[in-house]
Amino acid sequence: MYPFIRMFYQMFKHRNDPPLALGGVHVSRHYCHPVDLDMWAELNNGRTLTLYDLGRIPLAQRIGLLAALKRRKWGLTVAGSSVRYRRRVTLFDKLEIRSAAIGRDARFFYVQQSMWKNGEATSSALYRLAVTGPKGIVPSDEVVAELGEPEWNPPLPDWVQGWIESEAMRVWPPEI
Repeated sequence: MYPFIRMFYQMFKHRNDPPLALGGVHVSRHYCHPVDLDMWAELNNGRTLTLYDLGRIPLAQRIGLLAALKRRKWGLTVAGSSVRYRRRVTLFDKLEIRSAAIGRDARFFYVQQSMWKNGEATSSALYRLAVTGPKGIVPSDEVVAELGEPEWNPPLPDWVQGWIESEAMRVWPPEI
């Protein structure tokens, strides 16, 4: 089940945080709960993605995206992700999640997130996000203008550009 109580808590906790500019880093803290574990008593890979939600949604609030979505009757969807796992997370580990928008192209926004335990990165995720409206994906130019930062368009890092290119070669629909 989705951790709605934890999400509401994060939204409440960060409600008075100062606004962030696009590209700013949102930091949130969490614990690995018993319901987050898999049969090997470590953080379940699917739950990792859900915990990243708990950092990404307050980030969207702080950069003004949630208000823009409401104002314009837009939606937000994950259009792709890539996760790298490197360290175990076990019961009651204290975690820090860092979240930031790192760039955009004509259609998508790219958000990088990382999870930290005792000063060491445990995992990192790259997300491709799309803002959607009645006619489909809203051009990113329109979204950044709505956010009051029309010039925000940092160059995407080479590793992100490589991921975009490799995803473009991926067969769709899937063969199996």
